[in-house]
Amino acid sequence: MPFAAPLHRAVRSPWARPVLLLVILAAAAGAALLWDPRVLATAVPGIWRAPAFAVLFALGTLAFVPKPALSVAAGVLFGTERGLPLAVLGTTAGAALAFGLGRGLGRRALRPLLRGRALTALDRRLTEQGFRSVLLLRLVPGVPFQAINLGAALSGVRLRPFLAGTALGVLPGTAAYVVAGASAGSPGSPAFLAATAAIVLMALLSLAAMWRTRRREAAGATTAVGVTAEAEAPVPAAATG
Repeated sequence: MPFAAPLHRAVRSPWARPVLLLVILAAAAGAALLWDPRVLATAVPGIWRAPAFAVLFALGTLAFVPKPALSVAAGVLFGTERGLPLAVLGTTAGAALAFGLGRGLGRRALRPLLRGRALTALDRRLTEQGFRSVLLLRLVPGVPFQAINLGAALSGVRLRPFLAGTALGVLPGTAAYVVAGASAGSPGSPAFLAATAAIVLMALLSLAAMWRTRRREAAGATTAVGVTAEAEAPVPAAATG
């Protein structure tokens, strides 16, 4: 076929996989952004409403849609009892999609998104202690959700401990947002106040973590500059007798 050779070269080119990754993420983002949650309550039959929401939740997390907004929507639409398991299921499914996408496209496609020493440290940590590392990273506020997904795809962690650590690790934060959404109609209720307090606490912990990270980076840069200046300093001439 006349187009077989050019197509083969295009697929094997260095930019093909990153472009494919961007196309997939853009398609997921379009599906999530064009989705109106009210459609579930009007156009989707009741028996399919929950599965449809879980699928859209997963696509939303894959497309970098803020997970707290999706969790609040789960609480508004389904309440706490049904919304929480749906949100955890959608979150875990979205993480699985990102993990499989990263494993399928490979390191070359994901390298532009994850750079530097942080990727090396994340790779080593996830490879050596898969479930424990994923669980701790999910529990720590402020750690980008999608960065963990793609970083895990580049590491040696297996799918089962990755999904187990994700499902357990996102449970506390997801619960706070789902409860906030479910009780938003009663802003003075104990459930809403407790959920709001938990969200504020997570936000403060995230800011503290960002501050510590920037301070550590600034200290490392200062140390590196000092070492470089010391190495480049002229060596004094030896005294002559």
